Amino acid sequence: MGVKCRAALAIVFILLLLGLLWLHGNLNSPWESCLKVYNQQDKTVFHRNESSQGDSDSLELCPGQTFQISLLYSHLRGAPVGTDDVLLQPYLSSWDELIKFLSAMGPLVGAISTEIETKTSIIRELAKQEEERSRIKRRSGTRAEGKNSDTPNAIMVPSSSVESNSPGAYDSVRSMISTELSRDLVNFEGHTDSGCRTLLRLHRALEWLKLFMQRLGEGPEPLSGRMRKPSDLCREAYQKTLAHHHPWWIRHMAELAFIALPERTFFYRLICVQNQEEASAILDKVVHAAEVVYNSTQRALEEHNMLDLP
Repeated sequence: MGVKCRAALAIVFILLLLGLLWLHGNLNSPWESCLKVYNQQDKTVFHRNESSQGDSDSLELCPGQTFQISLLYSHLRGAPVGTDDVLLQPYLSSWDELIKFLSAMGPLVGAISTEIETKTSIIRELAKQEEERSRIKRRSGTRAEGKNSDTPNAIMVPSSSVESNSPGAYDSVRSMISTELSRDLVNFEGHTDSGCRTLLRLHRALEWLKLFMQRLGEGPEPLSGRMRKPSDLCREAYQKTLAHHHPWWIRHMAELAFIALPERTFFYRLICVQNQEEASAILDKVVHAAEVVYNSTQRALEEHNMLDLP
């Protein structure tokens, strides 16, 4: 291979990496993620779905792997609140695992995880800011109560006890939507980094990955009896979902990137199974859990006309 040919391939590779930061938003320093040590821990306080704790229908951890499909399944199972709402802590934790899933699929597809991680960080930062705002408000209320304690026959109702029983602004999808609408933070005409707009981008990406995993779990084709390549499955899943929200140049770059996806046996190792039968059983559980989360989020966004936020 000549020097010119190698140079051309290098340019194409760089363009692919840049083009794959496709979730709309900033191409914020994509190379910085290569220098960061990924840290899944987050100190933001969210309400948790206690009913998911100790669930017997769980998957085992896979030793020696970064991506854990068992953790992904656990977070997805813990996210829904009934059929109408989704808790943000387990929702974002599920994205922590999906980011690792994307990163394991190679540098071209893994480049997408940089922008997705930016999206999850936006919502987490908003939740931290809200938590600090509430903490300051509670402190102010406590001081006010102290001043009023000398008032004869005063009836004291600690503000902290009232607030602790009410959902936080960024505890769930619906509480976030309600809060941001009431504060006029959602722009239906232009770009903003509101939690609702950011959630919509993650929601669209979840549909793509959910469909890809569903296709991976399917058996051989009826006529040929052959197993389809993951690269073809991923491209088709993308075409049916995220492609509708991307300009043509990102669509073409993405489809080129899918060509480089590893073979099916790689995905067996990634989800810690030995064959297609085992893969189908596990992926069916994960896809079903993701479907519940996706449908609840879809209904909440649709009810508030947020499926097309710019």
